[in-house]
Amino acid sequence: MAFFKHRLFALSHISAGFIAVLVGYTSSAAIVFQAAHAAGATPAEISSWLWALGIGMGLTCIGLSLYFRSPVLTAWSTPGAALLITGLAGLPMSEAIGIFLFNSALITVAGFSGWFEKLMRHVPKTLAAAMLAGVLLRFGLDVFVVLPSQGLLVGLMVVCYLVGRRFFALYAVPITFFLGLFVASTQGLLVFDAISVEFARPVFMRPSFAWSTLIGVGVPLFVVTMASQNVPGLAVLRANGYSTPASPLIGWTGLAGLMLAPFGGFSFNLAAITAAICMSKDADPDSGQRYKAAIWAGIFYLATGVLGATVVSLFAAFPRALIVTIAGLALLGTIGNGLAGALASEKEREAALITFLVTASGLVMFGIGSAFWGLLLGMGTAWLNRRK
Repeated sequence: MAFFKHRLFALSHISAGFIAVLVGYTSSAAIVFQAAHAAGATPAEISSWLWALGIGMGLTCIGLSLYFRSPVLTAWSTPGAALLITGLAGLPMSEAIGIFLFNSALITVAGFSGWFEKLMRHVPKTLAAAMLAGVLLRFGLDVFVVLPSQGLLVGLMVVCYLVGRRFFALYAVPITFFLGLFVASTQGLLVFDAISVEFARPVFMRPSFAWSTLIGVGVPLFVVTMASQNVPGLAVLRANGYSTPASPLIGWTGLAGLMLAPFGGFSFNLAAITAAICMSKDADPDSGQRYKAAIWAGIFYLATGVLGATVVSLFAAFPRALIVTIAGLALLGTIGNGLAGALASEKEREAALITFLVTASGLVMFGIGSAFWGLLLGMGTAWLNRRK
């Protein structure tokens, strides 16, 4: 038993890693498909995109988590993919690859130069916690949004989780997930008909560069990735008590993009929502052991890269209510800790509340998501209060 508790094969680590990948793929894989179609990708090229993204996320998760002994989870840029749906329309694939390389080069410079880490040092911990709670709030709310439509499935999962937290806290999430699978199967909600095993193969796509597209699409892709993904991603690490240096994290995700961009890896960055799953107490009560959950997420990412579209179709076979519920329940503790940390300081409470509300609102301006604007307005409020 000690081996399974302290080594890599703890059920809670495997479960947290799998759920993180499950949530990541089911929530945004369709956007990546749309972005690839906008660039006129062939089926073989789309498969290569999925291969590059899975391999890149897997290697960076495993490598960075092992090196820093912190739960470092990476992801593709979901808002970046949404931007590419319109930005790549009508462009040849070669120019799209040029944009990916340009974006990754900017991320690499931003990371290894140290300016991103210097910027993040000025973010108070209370505001980072408030932003984390705001980012994750909708996942907690969605559990009860889907409850009326799938009462038996969601209701049994919620009860199982609450009972599990009392009697077998470490295994509450995985047992709840397996119960949800069983209930969904009895209700005929699992659809496996369209699944076929298909291995992905990398396809090298030669880049070309045009200043108009580099400035018009590449720069916005970089800004959106840094503001909407890397800022909250690092804030999640800080809010959970990890002081992992930011520069190498950002720099290595940029290098991964430089190596995999010719195969369709359009952008890699720190994850926020899925990372929070691997940083929760459900992953491991010992914060020093939670990096193993991120390693398992990396292993599952590698599998998704190798299997390509097969994994996407497998995840699509799960009912949405099951995905939403297990994600919300897995993040309950993290949401609570975020709120507690955000409101801990009376002097910064108003600024933290502004950060939380703006982030939770889902505000999007100039293609940049609410996490950035919440943090910006919160820091502005904190500055004004200090001046007062």
